[in-house]
Amino acid sequence: MTRYRMDRSSFKAHSAADAADHASYYKKLSWQERLRIAMYLNSIAYNYPVNNPPRMDKSKFQAKSL
Repeated sequence: MTRYRMDRSSFKAHSAADAADHASYYKKLSWQERLRIAMYLNSIAYNYPVNNPPRMDKSKFQAKSL
């Protein structure tokens, strides 16, 4: 399985005032639009195609019955 690493060169630091401005914009969007944006940003951050995200390695988890 390919290891995805965050591409830190794709982002820049902002002030708290800038972050507050962005929050007001995103609060006006529907939850579906915000989810689509989050999926896009994750694909940019971890450098994978937005329509083909990496699969979760489920061999690291197990379910226990009680």
